[in-house]
Amino acid sequence: MKYSEYIQYDGLGLSSLVARREVTASELLRVAIERTEKTHKKLNAVIIRMDEIAQARANQPLNGPFAGVPFLTKDLFQDYAGVLNANGNKALKAAKYRPSVHAEITQRWLNSGVVIFGRTNTPEFGIKGVTEPDAWGTSHNPWNIKHTPGGSSGGSAAAVAAGIVPMAGANDGGGSIRIPAACCGLFGLKPSRGRTPWGPLVTEQMHGAAMNHVVSRTVRDSAAMLDATHGDEVGSLYRLAAPTRSYLEEASIDPRPLMIAFSTRSPIGTPVDAEAIKAVEKTVKLLESLGHRVEEAEPELDGLEAAYSFLTLWFANAAVTVRKVKNETGCGSEGFELDTLATAAFGDATPSSAYAQAYVYANMCARKLAEFNKKYDLWLTPTMAMPPARVGEVRLSMIEKIAAKALLAGHLARPVIKFGIAHKMAVDNLKWVPFTQIANITGVPAMSVPLHVTSKGLPMGVQFIAPMGEEGLLFRLAGQLERAQPWPLLAPFMN
Repeated sequence: MKYSEYIQYDGLGLSSLVARREVTASELLRVAIERTEKTHKKLNAVIIRMDEIAQARANQPLNGPFAGVPFLTKDLFQDYAGVLNANGNKALKAAKYRPSVHAEITQRWLNSGVVIFGRTNTPEFGIKGVTEPDAWGTSHNPWNIKHTPGGSSGGSAAAVAAGIVPMAGANDGGGSIRIPAACCGLFGLKPSRGRTPWGPLVTEQMHGAAMNHVVSRTVRDSAAMLDATHGDEVGSLYRLAAPTRSYLEEASIDPRPLMIAFSTRSPIGTPVDAEAIKAVEKTVKLLESLGHRVEEAEPELDGLEAAYSFLTLWFANAAVTVRKVKNETGCGSEGFELDTLATAAFGDATPSSAYAQAYVYANMCARKLAEFNKKYDLWLTPTMAMPPARVGEVRLSMIEKIAAKALLAGHLARPVIKFGIAHKMAVDNLKWVPFTQIANITGVPAMSVPLHVTSKGLPMGVQFIAPMGEEGLLFRLAGQLERAQPWPLLAPFMN
């Protein structure tokens, strides 16, 4: 098979070719590997290769909806037994950490028939919304390599948008599926709390705020892969009702006329770029043309308090992660990036009562959002407040690095927390992506749909947030939007 033929199909399309014996899994793998090598210097998307493992698997009989389809997992939690898993971290990379068992999500992907041949780049521990880790170097956006593919699933999004694979593993604790999908012109859905697994080492991440799934070029691939991976596992803390019909079927059915709220105001009061507003306004017109009712409204939530609650949980989890890696590898502070250490220091300095309060407020947000959904089926916002940032634009400045070093050296995290400086610093960094975290702390499903391209040729997604457990509703609308306004299957720069 030639690459020009390969790129014409999504994952389900490639699998059907394998099933009809028009192409072999080995041939598909060869094309994917060649594409990886051709684009690597420009994109730095795939940072851990598994060619031999993949070639052996491609030669075996494979079953499942994606039998024989090349696939990539993210270098964050999605463990593959015996393969380096660095989580974007220098210490784990240096220690050559290799898990002894597959993550449950990885096993379910394998059960779907995919051929995993590598792992994709991610910021250290997925903490940032850009993919520029010291451990592996910067990933670039296939639409314009001077810009970021987003984060933390930036390597996966770059690989999909560049035509290496039709979809790739991703996860989302604060927007890390939706943000890179928006940056790279892809479809990205974050499932509901508990919909996909985290085992066997843990049963959830951040009280279920973080979820595993994929970024994809087509809606139906995302739907079919969620069909293959959803459901309880041993020790599940959250048990959602199974869908009444397959998500793949949902994606092929137009939804009934929906009542949809939209807003473009940043929940934390930061500026929103005109292109982000334009993306939503265009989507409103498209929705109305499809028969949906749309009006401007938003839940009665204190956006800043919600952001502070999210950040408090985020800081504390960073602190636990840094301590765990230090214990496992024996490394010191040199094993981590400076802003990771600062984030962890804020987490260590946060009182347990503040953590409990953040959790309580997150639950209150979930209740408020559920009340909002009594009137509105979905809530539409920009996915990002601004177009994809230029590479390096979101890094710490020299002054910020000096301040962070002084904070760590002087053990000043507690007073910085006390006087609200830490939250102000973090909110400043959230100005790019203030819309996504609410779906994480409330546990509800949300998706980014690539319905806009800026005047400078960069993609921008719009976000839809649904009630708990309503992935089917999101897939119905996404399928309808995809049919009404198809998006490019490949970044134009990479054609």
